[in-house]
Parts: sequence; C-alpha cells; structure tokens
Amino acid sequence: MIKVTITRNDNNKITAFEMSGHADFAKKGQDIVCAGASAVSFGTVNAIIVLCDTMPEIEQGSDGGYLRCVFPTNVDSSTFEKIQLLLEGMVVSLETIERDYGKYIKIYTK
Repeated sequence: MIKVTITRNDNNKITAFEMSGHADFAKKGQDIVCAGASAVSFGTVNAIIVLCDTMPEIEQGSDGGYLRCVFPTNVDSSTFEKIQLLLEGMVVSLETIERDYGKYIKIYTK
C-alpha cells in the first residue's frame, strides 16, 4: 500500500508531503495506482520547481518507494500561494485515486 502523509501548519497550509510503499495493485510496469500517484506527485514537484522557481528539499528512496518533499516558507506571498495551489491540486488528485483504489493508497494529514 502507498501511504501519503500531508503535513500542514497551524494555518492549514501544506509544508511537506511524504509518500512511501508500493501499491501492489498489479505487477511492476502495469500498476496504474503506482503510476498515477507517482505522476501526480512528481508532476506537482516539477511544476513547483519550474513555475514557482522554488526548490523544495527532496528525499527519495533508491527503490522508488519513497518520496519526501519539504517546501520553503520563506518565499514571497505570491509564490507561496502558487505553491499552495499546486499542492492542493496534488491532494485533490491523490484523493481521487484513493476514492477509487482505497485498498492500495491511503492519505493521512498531520
């Protein structure tokens, strides 16, 4: 199972996320849950880097089953809001996958 943990601050803003595990929906190369979750998360991180000119702190596991990203909070307010919009879009997309494939992916908020 893929476990996604979204970390929010006291103002309910996303400061980090962590994904770990494997969906095990299908064999490697055919696992649409894994592919979907990976595409959404990596796409979001890449969009933040390119569109917001902001580099998060990124930690990846060597087997592809781990991703942790921490986002800087010391950016101007306009950039911060763009980052938040992209991250909230990621959460909506991951929740859509969870709704249809909840046996294989679970989202937690802390």
